[in-house]
Parts: sequence; structure tokens; C-alpha cells
Amino acid sequence: MKPLVSIIMGSTSDFPVMEAAAKFLDEYKIPFEINALSAHRTPGEVERFAKGAEARGLKVIIAAAGMAAHLPGVIASMTNLPVIGVPIKASLEGLDALLAIVQMPPGIPVATVGINASLNAGILAAQIIALQDEELADALKKHKEALKLKIIKANEELSRIQFTYKVG
Repeated sequence: MKPLVSIIMGSTSDFPVMEAAAKFLDEYKIPFEINALSAHRTPGEVERFAKGAEARGLKVIIAAAGMAAHLPGVIASMTNLPVIGVPIKASLEGLDALLAIVQMPPGIPVATVGINASLNAGILAAQIIALQDEELADALKKHKEALKLKIIKANEELSRIQFTYKVG
């Protein structure tokens, strides 16, 4: 089995956040790998990874980083694969990482999810892969339908809560 998605993080301390993406990919039977690479501490390894990713059969890269958050952009500059950036809340409530990832120069796009939102990164990676996988596309449609049903159920439960001045 060869990975289709690579989850890359600047430090293993990011794993608790990135675990949600890994769990989603695992649940939907999408082969993936997880590695720690640093744009600042291991730039040579980052370059080898990024330049060899497509040849290894990867389809999507999820790259997480906090603070200066250069990792997603550096990887995106060296590959044509889609890169999804996950800003990690490490300092300044994660806003520094969010801005560092989302404000890429023209020609070097990085899709960016919310701060610590690795689950959304995993879902987006699955949606990209599902463009070429009808079975996965059907499974993702069912996933979204389940989200819809969850809200419908929540509204039914809210309708039973009583307050003196609540209308409806």
C-alpha cells in the first residue's frame, strides 16, 4: 500500500492536533503517511520530500505549522501537488500561523483551513482524491448527509426545551 496523502508537521508536538486528519483518512481507508519536517531545522529533508512527493504517488499534502508557519508554503513552492495548510495554535492564538500560511505570493497557493482544523484538512484531502474515486465520493456524500441529520436532530431536541418567554 502506497500513501496518497502525506501529513507533515513541523514538530511531533503538533500530532495531537493533526491526529483528527489521520483518523478521518484512516476511517475512509485512504492510505497516508505522517512525518515531522521543519522548514527551518531540516530544510534539505523538506526539499527532498517536496520534490519527490509526486513521483512517490502522493496526491495531496497536508502541512501543519505554528508560529512563523513556513512549512506549507515552502513545500508548495517545490511541488505541483495540492498543499493544505493547517495553522497550529502555538502563539498569538494561532493568528501568526494562519496569516503566514494564507498570505502566499501569487503562483504559490496553499489551501488553508482554520486554526487547529486538521479534520477539515483531512476532509478536503479526501474530497480531492474522490475526484478520481467514485466509491470514496459516495462515502463522502453520506458523511455530509450524516452531518445534516445531526443538525436536524439537534433542532428537534432544542424545540423540546421550555422557557417562559420562548416562542415556538
